[in-house]
Amino acid sequence: MFRPVVVYEDSSKDRRKRAIANAISNATLPPIVSVLTFVLVNYAVASGISFVTLTVVTTFFAAVVPLTVLVVWARKTHSREMDVPARAQRNHPLLVASCSYLFGAVVLLLLHAPALTTVVMFGYGVGTLVILLINLRWKISIHAMGIAGPTAVLIFAFGSWGLLLGLLLPAVMWSRIYLKKHTLAQMLAGALIGFALTATALWILLTYNQFSASY
Repeated sequence: MFRPVVVYEDSSKDRRKRAIANAISNATLPPIVSVLTFVLVNYAVASGISFVTLTVVTTFFAAVVPLTVLVVWARKTHSREMDVPARAQRNHPLLVASCSYLFGAVVLLLLHAPALTTVVMFGYGVGTLVILLINLRWKISIHAMGIAGPTAVLIFAFGSWGLLLGLLLPAVMWSRIYLKKHTLAQMLAGALIGFALTATALWILLTYNQFSASY
């Protein structure tokens, strides 16, 4: 009687793949991607001291505060990952991050920052609130939203060059699925919702600007 041959993946190969997946996952944390996004957006709409001021403000509210929350969570749970894998544990970090984005949008309004920078910051806040609401029932991918949303922003600001960021999405999806952090459905939902929400906000901004220019 023949027995089926079971082929086990080489452990060293698995460790390498896991290391690559972790590196991709950590490098594309949404707060990190937000820094790149705001630097490029601020460069497109401002220069000189205005660019520096905008970048300091956006980096603080979109990256420093959310990353600090992740660091505190990692130390509290003795985790070696900058990630919150359990759905039930994501609510408080998401709420703090959303408040940071929305407060940052208010600060940008008070500074009379360019509309695009303010709308992007506000979009991060609203998008995070949407994630929080979905997370009450289902664990959607924040990583996927963190790539797809900024891709829509960069397409709006720089045309087809903005698609370059979107090229990271397949690698990000692979890394999160390989690490068993998300299913394919959760990754696709995150990407679609992130892109759709951001595109809608930018369309409203464009429509408003065109309406204002006609008067």
